[in-house]
Amino acid sequence: MTQPGAARQPVFCLDEVEILQDLDPQEMAGIAARAPMRTLRRGGLVWSPADGREVLYIVKSGRVRLVRSGADGRTMTLAVLGPGALFGQMRLLGQDMRSSSAEAFEDVVLCQMSESDVRALLLSDLRVAARITEGLGRRLAEVEQRLADTLLKTAPQRVAATLATLAGAAPTTLRLAGPRGHEVRLTHAQLADLVGTTRETTTKVLGDLQVRGVVALRRGRVVVLDVAGLLRLADEPL
Repeated sequence: MTQPGAARQPVFCLDEVEILQDLDPQEMAGIAARAPMRTLRRGGLVWSPADGREVLYIVKSGRVRLVRSGADGRTMTLAVLGPGALFGQMRLLGQDMRSSSAEAFEDVVLCQMSESDVRALLLSDLRVAARITEGLGRRLAEVEQRLADTLLKTAPQRVAATLATLAGAAPTTLRLAGPRGHEVRLTHAQLADLVGTTRETTTKVLGDLQVRGVVALRRGRVVVLDVAGLLRLADEPL
């Protein structure tokens, strides 16, 4: 069933999604016909615990931020998911978001599937099921790495590593004047939330990175000029 805010398109919603790359066009068409597309603008709410339904989302384009909020109003970013990632409330796949919410980190296109469709269309194909397992395993490894970084790396190292990761999925700026690089659209406060530090600390670190020449700061975005330089800073000995 198509949910509010979803729209069918004359193109395959799931085309080019990694977990389906082994399927032929006819198989892909069968899945796409039952996977409605949903588009949201940056900041739009994708999921909240109040939704209470079993649904699986697959990111077609853009990125989604998974967030957990505490009783004191503080929030923690659990993950930022890009194209091909799976998330949602789908206990069948071990996905439990009853304590989390999801929002569009940037303009995003999502495909959504019900539990019955996941059973019939995804898990019934061993090729797809294997890729789902592989993808969820990578997610778990990324969460573990992020936890380790939070405990073992300094704030500057975490900021550098996070910007390098986000730059990998960011478009290249096409400016006629000024530096060219990968434009990451986020505020200092959003970046601070991602790396688990304060806005003031993040602003200071960004200023230092700009002095080093690895980023350029713009209103509401960071232009990453040197991804390799950020990675070197992220791995500097303490």
